This record gives sequence, C-alpha cells and structure tokens, in this order.
Amino acid sequence: MPNSKLLVPLPYNEPILSYKIGSREKKLIKEKIAEMKSNKIEIPLIIGGKEVKTGNMGKCIIPHEHSHLLGTYHKVGPKEVQMAIDAALEARKSWASMPWEERVAIFRRVAELLATKYRFILNAATMLNQSKTVFQAEIDSACELIDFFRFNTYFAMKIYERQPNSSPGIWNVLEHRPLEGFIFAVTPFNFTSIAGNLPTAPVIMGNVSLWKPASSAVYSAYYLMLLFKEAGVPDGVINFIPGSGASVGTPVLQSPDLAGIHFTGSTPTFHTMWKTVGNNIDKYKTYPRIVGETGGKDFIFVHSSADVDVVKVAIVRGAFEYQGQKCSAASRAYIPESIWTKLKDKLLITIKELKMGTVEDFTNFTNAIIDKNAFDSIVSYIEYAKKSSDAEIVIGGNYDDSVGYYIEPTVILTTDPKFKTMEEEIFGPVITIYIYKDNDYEKTLHICDETSPYALTGSIFANDRKYIVKAKEILTNAAGNFYVNDKPTGAVVGQQPFGGARASGTNDKAGDMINLLRWISPRTIKETFNPPIDYKYPFMEEK
Repeated sequence: MPNSKLLVPLPYNEPILSYKIGSREKKLIKEKIAEMKSNKIEIPLIIGGKEVKTGNMGKCIIPHEHSHLLGTYHKVGPKEVQMAIDAALEARKSWASMPWEERVAIFRRVAELLATKYRFILNAATMLNQSKTVFQAEIDSACELIDFFRFNTYFAMKIYERQPNSSPGIWNVLEHRPLEGFIFAVTPFNFTSIAGNLPTAPVIMGNVSLWKPASSAVYSAYYLMLLFKEAGVPDGVINFIPGSGASVGTPVLQSPDLAGIHFTGSTPTFHTMWKTVGNNIDKYKTYPRIVGETGGKDFIFVHSSADVDVVKVAIVRGAFEYQGQKCSAASRAYIPESIWTKLKDKLLITIKELKMGTVEDFTNFTNAIIDKNAFDSIVSYIEYAKKSSDAEIVIGGNYDDSVGYYIEPTVILTTDPKFKTMEEEIFGPVITIYIYKDNDYEKTLHICDETSPYALTGSIFANDRKYIVKAKEILTNAAGNFYVNDKPTGAVVGQQPFGGARASGTNDKAGDMINLLRWISPRTIKETFNPPIDYKYPFMEEK
C-alpha cells in the first residue's frame, strides 16, 4: 500500500495453555497424538516448493518407544543441494523486492495459524518425535515460536523506521537491504521454536534460506514447512533439505552465493563451519554473516542467604525438565556448606517423586533422551563419575534403553571444582554439585567464572542484595542470560533475548532486534534537491 505508513501491531507473548483435567486442549492434544502416532508418513525434500524424493532414506522414531516408526524421510545429496541453491536465488529476485509489509503479513499469518489450526499438530509432533511433555511442547513449538513470528515482524518494522538526519536541501535515506545470496539455516533437535526461527528470521528481512533440520527432528520440521506453505511463504524462499551434516554442509559452504549462516548446535560443528568459511573466504561474493548459538555449561550459584526451597525447585526444573536437553539447562551448581545438608534432604525427596516415562502419560515429569548416540554419551559421564574417587552419585545414575532411551535424573557430588562433569557439556539429566565453604564465596565465584569455556546461562540465588551485586560483577562475562533467584532456563521472546558468548556462540540474541540486524546490509542514499552548479567554494575568493 504505497499511500499508507503501516504500523505492525504491538506484539504480545502467546498465553500458555494449561492442559488441566477436563480442558479442551487436553482432549485435543491426546486425540492428535493418537492420530499422528497411528499414521506413518513419508517426508520429501521441499525445493522451490516442489517435493523431491532421493530414495536415500532416514527414520523418524519415538525416543521413548524407539521401535515405533513415525515416518521416513528422504535425505539430500549434493545434486539436490545445488537445486536448492538455484531455487533460493531464483526466489530471491521477487522476495527481496517485495514490500516489507507484505513479507510481514505472511509471517503474521504464520503466527495466527500456529496459534490455532497448527497448535496441536506441532505440539503432538514435538511430543512424539522429540519426547517432550505437553507443557515443554506447549512453551516451545507453540508459544515461543508464535512469539518469534510476532516479535520479529514488529522488530522488522522498527528497523525499517531507523533513518538518519538530513540537512537543509538534502534527504538522507537508509535502505535496509537483504544480504546478497542465501542463508544457510542449521537447526537442532531440542527446540521446534529454534527450528522455526532460524530459517525465517532472515527471511522476514527479505533473505532466502536453505534449511537443514536436525536428523532426529525432521518430523516436526516437516509440519513447519506445511505451515509455511499454507501461510503463503512463496516457493523457494525456504528450501527444506534434511540430511547428514557432511552431505549438506560441504556443498553449501563451497557456494560463492553463501551470504550467511544461522546456526544452533554443537560447538565443535560451529568451529568446523567457521574454519571452512575462513578457508573459502576468497570464493564468496560477499563476506558471510555467521550467527551461532552453541553449547553451554550452565550454572546455579547459591549464597547462604538463599531460600532453600527456591533453590531446590530451580535445580529440579533447571536440570531435569526436558531431560536436561536444553542449551540453558543447569548442569553445575555451587552450594555453600552451611545449607547443603538441608538442601540435599529436600532435593532427594523431590527427585524421588519425579516420574519418568512416555509423553502420553501426562503425570510424567521427564521422558526419554533423543537418540542412541546421545544416550551413550550421557551414560559415559555417569559411569565416569561412578568410577572416580573425586565424585559420588547422590541420586539417580540408572539408565535403560531397552524400550526407550531413558536416563534417571542424576545428581553427582564432587570435591573437585574442575571435575570433568563440572567442565564439559553433557546435554542430559545430570547436574554436578560442588560444596564450598561459606567464607569462600568470592573465591568460588571466580572458580565458577573460570571453570568452563562456555558462557550461555547462569543463576545467582541470594536474599542478601550485596552478594547478588558481587555475583553480577564477578560473573559479568560468564553468561549471556543471567538470572537472579530463578532457574537458568525459560527465556521468553521479547523479555529475555537469548544467547551467550565465549564458546557458547556469537551472542546475537534470538528474540530481539539485535538478531535481525545481522541479516541486512544497509545502503545510504543521499538526494540533493538543489545541487551546486559551480565548483568554486567561498573560501577561494580573496577580493
């Protein structure tokens, strides 16, 4: 609408449905789970809006019932990667030039369809394929993803509003252009919201993307593609290319048209991608933007003035919700000697109450680990702790993969603040606790800061304000998301923009304007209304 200055409505966070007994949503989600579980689907690549089948197949399973097949998916090869690049670049011709408000309108519709028609589809898919409780699915594949679309479209408007000053007789304009080329979006298994945000945040700003979802979460990703299609995202703007990292990443990173990488995953993988870009830097038409959120070794630090019951709940929820498979999950805790015994007693009672099992039993607090590789990796840390003279298993430590990939919520107690499970990312339902002497508060804060290479999330628990202030000071660079008297998980779009630095990523803050600014290349346009007609300046006159 060229004769209107459009305003995107002020965004709000999607209300979380409770799924309480007798509720409409509880009935609908159970029906959707049963329906989707009974149907086995075949998932194609989607390139330029067309279904592409390669015959090289992968499986979509239920982690808590790994013999059950939800579907199969076609894996991409180098030929299909090039097809996707070509399709994206072709789509870019019209998408980049489309008025920004039309792009925004599409993704406002995506949000509304997800809040209604697709809510239970995406939640059920996430519960089944990623083994999440209904609450963990609701706050992820529904609420957070809806928030991303609502807030990102609003932030886009605010970016386009940013304009420079103009002198008399001059009009200065700042044009926020999309990047020249395509964006490579690589998404993880643990959050459907991240899977939906990484390919679309650049797209909202006029870019086009190639999307490689995690192999263990292709099922829910496919339903996102169906949502995008129905909402009106044009063919080729987002190209869906599941497959192994090598078969996708290698040809993509060789393309001269690579304009950016939007990544969430492991630190080693991100290092490899960054090195590859560096080695290929002379091949690219432009310097690729690299945005990544990687690992974490997130901490809970407790002062003796803290409320023990508050700390207990933070540990249980922060470490064990979604089986600890969150980048932000609490994985190490520093507890003062004076309150440890009281906290331990309460913690053991609570953890013993936690039920573990299938997502279809809504009384379960935890479910299964995502796959066999993750299961084996987590088990290796538990076994290491069992055999070490510097650690003991306080509770948990058992596991079974006969039916599903189940690992008990596990608490390790160590006498070594640099113990392996205090330093390395485990990505499972395991937290390691170190007990420090009360008068070593500041010393232990420095240990916390220096122990891990990561800096994603962390918490301080204290009721004495001066110790909160001291913790914020010493731990300034230890976490990109820092919480006071709260667990280090559960960042909300528009409220706590998410991301960390050090080995945790580029800290470009998903859920904020900061992230969207990475996907534009500004152009300054100066127009002079009464240009000079004589080259001479006044200073040149002597008489």
